[in-house]
Amino acid sequence: MERPLDYDRNHAIHRDLLRPLFESGPKFYGLLAALASLMLWAIACWAYQIYNGLQVTGYNRPVMWASYETNFVFWVGISHAGTLISAILRVTGTEWRRPITRCAEAITTFALMIGPMFILIHLGRVWHFYWVIPYPSERGLWPNFRSPLLWDFSCINTYLLGSLTYLYLPMIPDLALIRDIAPRRQWLYRMLSLGWRGTERQWRLLERAISVMALIIMPLAVSVHTVVSWVFAMTIQPMWHSTIFGPYFVVGAIYSGIAAVLLAMWCFRRAYRLEAYFKPIHFNNLGLLLLTFSFLWFYFTFAEYMTSWYGNAPEELTVFWYKLVGPLAPQFWGMIICCFIIPVPILAVRGFRTPFGVMLASVFVLFGMWLERYTIIIGTMANPRLPFNRGFYSPSLTEISIMIGAFAYFAFLFIVFSKIFPIVSIWEIKEGYRLEEGAKDFSPGTVSEVES
Repeated sequence: MERPLDYDRNHAIHRDLLRPLFESGPKFYGLLAALASLMLWAIACWAYQIYNGLQVTGYNRPVMWASYETNFVFWVGISHAGTLISAILRVTGTEWRRPITRCAEAITTFALMIGPMFILIHLGRVWHFYWVIPYPSERGLWPNFRSPLLWDFSCINTYLLGSLTYLYLPMIPDLALIRDIAPRRQWLYRMLSLGWRGTERQWRLLERAISVMALIIMPLAVSVHTVVSWVFAMTIQPMWHSTIFGPYFVVGAIYSGIAAVLLAMWCFRRAYRLEAYFKPIHFNNLGLLLLTFSFLWFYFTFAEYMTSWYGNAPEELTVFWYKLVGPLAPQFWGMIICCFIIPVPILAVRGFRTPFGVMLASVFVLFGMWLERYTIIIGTMANPRLPFNRGFYSPSLTEISIMIGAFAYFAFLFIVFSKIFPIVSIWEIKEGYRLEEGAKDFSPGTVSEVES
């Protein structure tokens, strides 16, 4: 049975966290319609690309990897949000993690659902996607297991399966609660709650399963973005063939993942009036974590470019100057400004580390990290080792439309998810109040008390 909790507090938690599931206004449906329109336009552009071929994009020789690969790396990086925020903080027993774990875990799952789509979009002949799946053939097991692209396929699918499991397990007690009190959709919650009754044995097994999954998901996340970096680093292209790419990509992924969690928290805080759960302390602590990773990111970026400059290899310097003062200079310096120069002062000064200030810094970080992936890919692809084969790339309307559609799809998934499942873990919030020593009578619905 569920351990007792003060009735007023229990009622306030249910009221605040279950309200979004069963109350929807015209703004909600208008937003869904706008997102659906962007998604349909992106699907139409993809169909146009399939019919006419990749010639409708800005891809050319030698820039055969560009915006689609940029978005792939960006979304896989975003997926590290749940690993750091939820798994690591859960394993270390950090109490303030409780309201933000589910939001972070959902970001991981949805980002992993979107990122690999760009590989399929880039295929052109998407109906041949199954060629990347290992299967026995006359020449043995196909395809080539020495290919980093196959490593990507294996790691990402394993990570997605683990993330779905890690998202679902902590939701079971909340699904059982909604099953018993929901005015509609009871069939769905009855099916997903797996007969949960809240016995001591069920709680013990659930907590053990969550702990095991938290320990499994952390090395999985690190391996995924390390393998993504190896897709580039295992080649001999200038400024890609680098031993630092593995940790560099992992740090960048965690950096953008934290920013994504903060932006999502701020949006749900405003949209669903959850100020009593997404508190200033959460934005302050995650803001400090974001500040730490901004310095780590700058350190790796400086080390990467310093090594290339000091090595003085002609092919490396061609890419180096192409980024710093050449055609990619606006994107490169935009990356430095958005990832370091703007967020660091906001995050370093306590007075600026408000929910709005941290959200603003996160927006710049996300934009800057997209630019980082863009400059890494385009700078090298436009300047291969053969000097007569250089070119320039500019994304087409088709590519931009598909990218906007992907962001709309992410927002659509998140909004629909928050209307079916609580975006804040109810049982973890209750457990936090039970463990809180010397707690006063307090209703989580009273925002003024929390802010003060």
